[in-house]
Amino acid sequence: MTTTAAKDPKHYPALRNLQFSPIKEGEEQYIVLWDPTGLSKERLVLPLNYFFIVQHFDGEHSLQQVGALYLKRFGEFLMPDKVEQLVTDLDQKLFLEGERAEEARREQRAQYRESPLRTAAFAGRAYEADGAKLKKQIDGFFTSKEGPDFKPSENAGKPIKGVVAPTYDLKQAGPIYAWAYKELQEATQPDVYVLIGTAYAGLDNLFAVTDKDFETPLGVVKADQPLLAKIRERFPVAFEEDLCHQAEHAIEFQLPFLQQIVGAKKPFTIVPILCSFSALSMAEAPVQQSVEVFLAGLRDILKSSGRSYCVVAAAELAHLGMRYGDKEPPTDFSFHRSMQHDLEMLKPVEERKPEEFTKYIITENDKRRISGFAPIYSLLRLIEAESGQVLRYDRGITDQYNSTVTYASMAFF
Repeated sequence: MTTTAAKDPKHYPALRNLQFSPIKEGEEQYIVLWDPTGLSKERLVLPLNYFFIVQHFDGEHSLQQVGALYLKRFGEFLMPDKVEQLVTDLDQKLFLEGERAEEARREQRAQYRESPLRTAAFAGRAYEADGAKLKKQIDGFFTSKEGPDFKPSENAGKPIKGVVAPTYDLKQAGPIYAWAYKELQEATQPDVYVLIGTAYAGLDNLFAVTDKDFETPLGVVKADQPLLAKIRERFPVAFEEDLCHQAEHAIEFQLPFLQQIVGAKKPFTIVPILCSFSALSMAEAPVQQSVEVFLAGLRDILKSSGRSYCVVAAAELAHLGMRYGDKEPPTDFSFHRSMQHDLEMLKPVEERKPEEFTKYIITENDKRRISGFAPIYSLLRLIEAESGQVLRYDRGITDQYNSTVTYASMAFF
C-alpha cells in the first residue's frame, strides 16, 4: 500500500480561481489576470507563452513537468530560474494557493466582519461616487433614448413581486436597468427587497448571505436584521462565506436605483444573498436538494413574516467570445443567433416555470455560459406571481475582441 505525500506548493504551484481576458497591444496579444474576490488588488499582464505556463499551475504538475510541456509546445527550454521567478511573483501577488493567500483571507475576513458596513466597492468606477452626481446619473438612465418610454406601465398600482435587472457596468447598461425599475417605481412597493446576485468568484457553498448594511454615495441601506436572524437560525452555513459580498458587484449595482425610487418615499430594508450554481449542476442530486432546501426555507421565512417583499434577481445572461473561452470572437450572426436563444430561454421565465428554464440551458449544455441562472431560478422559486414580462434586452462589449455579455430587464406581478 502506498500513500501520497502532500505536494510542495513551491514545486507544484496551484493558481487560484482567477479571471483572465485577452488584450492586444499593436500586433502583440497578451493575457491579463486578476482576482475577482478582491483578495489581491493586482493585475498581471502575461505574454501568451507565459500564460501557457500558468495554465498548468494546477497543483498536479511539477515545475519540471511544466518545463517538459513547454518544450513540447514551443520547441525551446524553459529556464528554471525564470519559472521560479514567475512562481515567486505570483505568490507575492496572492495569485497562488498557499499560506500567504490563506493568511490574507483570514485578515480580510476579520476586517469585513468587524466593519459595521459593507462599503461601496465600485463607486467612482462603475457609477458616480458623488451623491448629487449619482442622482443625476440615475435620472439620466430613465430619460435616455435607450431608457423606458414615458407611457404608464400596464401594471401601475399593482403589487410588484419581482424584477430581473442586469449586473453590467451602470455607465453602459444603466438605461436597461431603468426599464425594470420604472415598473417598480409605478407599482405598489413593498418594504423588503430580497436581492439575489451571482457570486462570480464562486462559492464553496451554494448561497452566501450577509447581515451587513450596505453603503452607497446616496447613504446607507439597512439589512433586514429580523429576517436575517431567522435565516441564520435555520441556515447558519449560509453566512460562512459572507466575505464574498465585499468584492462582488451584483447587489451593489441595484442599490442606487432602490434608494432613488423607493428610499426617497419611505424606508426599506434588504436581504442580500449571493449564489453560485449552474443549470448543469442542478442535474446532480446533492446540488438540487441543497438548492431546494434553502429556497423552500427562505420562502417559508419570508411568508411567515407576514410582510410583502419583492425579489430582485441581479443577473446577466450569455457570455460569448474569447474572454469567456470561445476560440473565436463573436460575429454579428452569432450574436443575433444567441439573442434568439436568449429570448427563447426567457419564455419559461416569463411563464414562471423554473424547471423548463433549467431544462432549456441543460439542453444547450450551457454552452453560452448563462451566469445569471442561479439568481433567476431563485426568484422563480421565491415569488408567487400571475405574470412575467421581458421589458428590454441588450448586450455589452467587454474587450477588444468583441467579447459580449447579454442581459435583460424583466418584471413580475
